[in-house]
Amino acid sequence: MVTRIGALEQQLWDFVSAYDAAFDRASEDNGLSAAQACTLTPLTGEKHTMSELAGLLLCDASNVTQIVGRLETRGLVSRTPDPADRRVKQVAITPDGRRLRRAVAKSFTFPRERVARLDDDEQEQLAHLLAKMLS
Repeated sequence: MVTRIGALEQQLWDFVSAYDAAFDRASEDNGLSAAQACTLTPLTGEKHTMSELAGLLLCDASNVTQIVGRLETRGLVSRTPDPADRRVKQVAITPDGRRLRRAVAKSFTFPRERVARLDDDEQEQLAHLLAKMLS
């Protein structure tokens, strides 16, 4: 017998899986892997060190080094030595990287489409429940 919590866990798992699959498709539709698209996401205006990026992405620094290397080869990010410590590399998004990041965000319609299925009261309730779950 499936408990209510067990059923909710499965629904959450199904939602997260669908979300991830939709992000993968949006990334691939724009010529990126999901990992590459995720790496572009936190790169806004300021530069980040490789270790900062690894922390933001919750992954190992060696993975970030490989992903950033591929993005750099495509001209989507640049790496420069940190002026305070030349052993440390800073990563910045390029104009082409910004354009591609925006294209992925535009293609990633899954969250907007799913939330739009809810009326205003349901959206407010969902926001409240998600905040409660995440606190």
